[in-house]
Amino acid sequence: SQQGCDPFAQTQRSKLQHRRARINQQINKEMRMRAGAENLFRATSNHKVKETVALELSYVNSNLQLLKEELEELNSSVDVYQNESESISVPMIPLGLKETKELDLLVPLKDFISEHYGEEGVLYEKEIKEFMELRQAMRTPSRNEAGLELLMEYYNQLYFLDSRFFPPTKTLGVFFHWYDSLTGVPSHQRALAFEKGSVLFNLGALHTQIGARQDRASLPGLNQAIDAFQKAAGAFNYLKENFSNAPSLDMSAASLTMLVRLMVAQVQECVFEKMTLLRAQNDFLARLQLAQEAARVEYVYSLVHQTMSQPHVKDYVPFSWTTMVQVKSEHFKALSHYFAAIALCDCPAPSDTELLEQEKAFLQFHVTMPEGPSLHVLLQDPEERRKLGKAHLKKAIMKHEEAMRIHGLCKILRKMDILQEVLSFAHKRSLSKYSEIDHEEDFFETGEAPDILPKTHQKPEIKSPNFSQVKVTDLFHRLGPLSVFSAKNKWYPARRVHLMRGENGFGFTLRGDSPVLIAGVIPGGCAAEAGLKEGDYIISVNGKDCKWSKHAEVVQLLKSTGKEGVDIGVITLQGSECPKAVDRKAAVMSSGSGMLKSNKENSRKSLMNSKSASTLLVWSKKSKRSKKSTYSGVPFTAVGDNEAMY
Repeated sequence: SQQGCDPFAQTQRSKLQHRRARINQQINKEMRMRAGAENLFRATSNHKVKETVALELSYVNSNLQLLKEELEELNSSVDVYQNESESISVPMIPLGLKETKELDLLVPLKDFISEHYGEEGVLYEKEIKEFMELRQAMRTPSRNEAGLELLMEYYNQLYFLDSRFFPPTKTLGVFFHWYDSLTGVPSHQRALAFEKGSVLFNLGALHTQIGARQDRASLPGLNQAIDAFQKAAGAFNYLKENFSNAPSLDMSAASLTMLVRLMVAQVQECVFEKMTLLRAQNDFLARLQLAQEAARVEYVYSLVHQTMSQPHVKDYVPFSWTTMVQVKSEHFKALSHYFAAIALCDCPAPSDTELLEQEKAFLQFHVTMPEGPSLHVLLQDPEERRKLGKAHLKKAIMKHEEAMRIHGLCKILRKMDILQEVLSFAHKRSLSKYSEIDHEEDFFETGEAPDILPKTHQKPEIKSPNFSQVKVTDLFHRLGPLSVFSAKNKWYPARRVHLMRGENGFGFTLRGDSPVLIAGVIPGGCAAEAGLKEGDYIISVNGKDCKWSKHAEVVQLLKSTGKEGVDIGVITLQGSECPKAVDRKAAVMSSGSGMLKSNKENSRKSLMNSKSASTLLVWSKKSKRSKKSTYSGVPFTAVGDNEAMY
């Protein structure tokens, strides 16, 4: 069975997760105290009591503030998640996993099995415990492929849990408790969709941690980081599109939009780093390309910053994140101007053959055309190139300084040496280039360089989770095929029928398998006498469970009976007398069940149509009703093509 990490192994990351869990519990406690105090404040008319309670409330609120600040500092411990290598890479932003409380499903599931399925709940303890162990392991996934698979496996298993134990009209009565990833505020819901959504969120968060720990000084590390951040974006996007009305802020549409954009920006930054690794940078066109890639990174980070500044997100996102995103936006803008200057000042004037190509590239390089001579003249005149290069450097230096100023405003970021080093290295590099090309006899006023047009050679992809890569089998398989034995179906109590074989056989026609259906009963035949009805499902023959049996197996069991006859166990679905009306009613009921509606997620049909259907729904093969109609020499009246009469 799958294992989570040992939560007690004190790695840096698990220490962080422990502190996070502790803060979550304290926040929970303070919030309970606050709720109690607020109720008392509203209820009492005694002035003295009101004063005392008001004082108490101010204590609780300031405690909550301190706890939230401590949690913010944890959420900004970006360095714990970075790689250990010597090379300097700008830190990326990873997300902490959502914490959850333990969940005891033993009694609720046993009760449901005996009430709904009419079986001994105690016989399913092993399966229930196995499910609970899987949930326990999923709380502490390891930061690698195995951890991702563990979350996927649990997510896929929830699909079966939903089909087996969550009828559209009522809940199991258990609450799923999860803490907000960023504020630690607890939320709980009875809807299984909240559990699914939270697991999906953690899948995205785990991808961010895997992305942040890659060594981005090497090509394989960069490619893995790109893949991880694209998959993180995909998980958050899937969550946003398929679940709504989440009770916690981290899963609100506004937060998820922000997280998707943040991941896309981190991918774009990796793409820029990849180009600096791959390209010979001393070539004019390569440098123009780098400048445009940097401008693209600046553009996507400025989008993230806009999203983070929106009303519902602003007070919620850690200040250090907002600052880091703003710093990166300024930093990459500076780099775009720096590479533009290098292209102009460090590359020799073009030959006639190169000129055409350079002119073409330069036409689409600036947002607006630079003032001064025509491109043709500019590119061939070293002095004109130096002038424009100097203007670009002046802008670069201003932006470097702005990045450093914003960085200095955030106490948490100031502790982050790596970021500080990167910023000051880039600043010094631009300054030294400026003094190298600055001539004492320059009398011209350095002009305003136009911005660089953002352009990328590799657009980030948002990669949706591929749930079908982790195959799971339904833990509660023994309850019978889901086509019949599901939470949404109801059936009358099982009947035991003793059946004798007459000279014309048993007098019924059978169809399909798993479970085999009595498709027709001949009036006056043995089956009709014994009380079997059209639409009954055969669940046992002579005490042998036949829920999963194939057509041929049931026929074999029936044929092997002697004069003493055969005991058949059957069930009838309620409403199967007129199935269409029931389906309509169920559809109406399910659409109204409130709470976190996982809209498309809960309409099971969408799963049937999705590409994961083939693996998740091991049981969907039932639709290929057994065409092998066995007539076994029994005289029969008009029988459908895949029915046989016995």
